[in-house]
Amino acid sequence: MSEERELTHLTGSGEARMVDVGDKETTRREAVAEAVVVMPPDLAEKFLRGDLPKGDAPAVVRIAGIQGAKRTAELIPLCHPLPIDSVSIELEATGHGIRALASVSTHGRTGVEMEAMTAVSVAALALYDMVKSVERSVSIETVRLLRKSGGRSGDWERS
Repeated sequence: MSEERELTHLTGSGEARMVDVGDKETTRREAVAEAVVVMPPDLAEKFLRGDLPKGDAPAVVRIAGIQGAKRTAELIPLCHPLPIDSVSIELEATGHGIRALASVSTHGRTGVEMEAMTAVSVAALALYDMVKSVERSVSIETVRLLRKSGGRSGDWERS
């Protein structure tokens, strides 16, 4: 980490704090994150078809991801509660499982990276819950931010 970077959630003496965003400009902010849930290809196909004992699993997973984004400030202690404009959850086969993508947007004073990351994390957990009765060896991997836009730091995209 470069010397110019600082951990904004710590005071100079190392105490945890919530960042004051009151003087920041309100701008449109977006973030996209992904989670990969590894499972046998035939199980991924059953999941995407909604052909599991628990019913329409993709719908449950999308709703769980949306709910996760909306509850981020309750789960992550120093996150600000945000007025979320939109959340979308996309689910696609990867050849070795299911990839969940969350896109979150707001008009606010702080970004929605944590909301996007929470959305895919909760979606991945819900996906595991929907398939565990069929296959317990499923694993959740690669939860990460793919890109964000807006705010003072501008746009960023994973290379």
